[in-house]
Amino acid sequence: MRLLKLILLAVFFVLCGPATGAIPRDVPAVAAASDLKFALEETAAQFRAASARDVKLVFGSSGNFYRQIQQGAPFQLFLSADEGLVLKLAESGKAEYRGRLYATGRIVLFARHGSALKVDAQLAAFKAAVASGAIRRFAIANPEHAPYGRAAQQALLKLGLWDALRGKLVLGENVSQAAQFATSASAEGGIFAYSLALSPQIATLGSYALIPENLHEPLRQRVVLMKGAGATARAFYDYLEQPAARTIFKRYGFVLPGEG
Repeated sequence: MRLLKLILLAVFFVLCGPATGAIPRDVPAVAAASDLKFALEETAAQFRAASARDVKLVFGSSGNFYRQIQQGAPFQLFLSADEGLVLKLAESGKAEYRGRLYATGRIVLFARHGSALKVDAQLAAFKAAVASGAIRRFAIANPEHAPYGRAAQQALLKLGLWDALRGKLVLGENVSQAAQFATSASAEGGIFAYSLALSPQIATLGSYALIPENLHEPLRQRVVLMKGAGATARAFYDYLEQPAARTIFKRYGFVLPGEG
């Protein structure tokens, strides 16, 4: 009998959830483009401190997340680096409305310390290094499903360097992995998100130059709630528009809506 009472008591606490003032059990999974890794981790930490709520951040390529959500992956919020994917989710009925633009991203040419690749604002040294054959391996995200990889491909095409580099590319599954390759011995350098180049973890590993915006399509990034999203996901969605969150995003080089 005593054992039965203990079991019933345990079930009661499980069903009733945490006591008032404790962190809620509602911890939604958030799918986020890899360029957001450092900015969104800081934002989530501030959100946690301000609200006593939490979110589970999952980083990856926007294209892969799009396919996973279409197949039923239980994400409650999606921060995409490609707004077109969000609009498709809205059209298919997976997302609530059409979401909203939260930022526009930029890409950089990055050369790790000790590399034969050098960077300058005009990208002249980059072109010379490609022409001379000094670049043996060059990292970008996979253009097939990563928006930042597609932007890198567009820039290389417009610079007339795509054909020379195509056989030397090291493709990251997402832009964060491309940054890992570009900052390691796996490559002389690469093209990846400005937001990652500004992070303390990467900034000390090499040098970078912003790639002109006219060399690629705008990286318009959109956030949307999935159908059935809970209270915490909605609170985090709203928090992304607050001054504290916007300040973090600006610090990581994102151009915010209304400030471009």
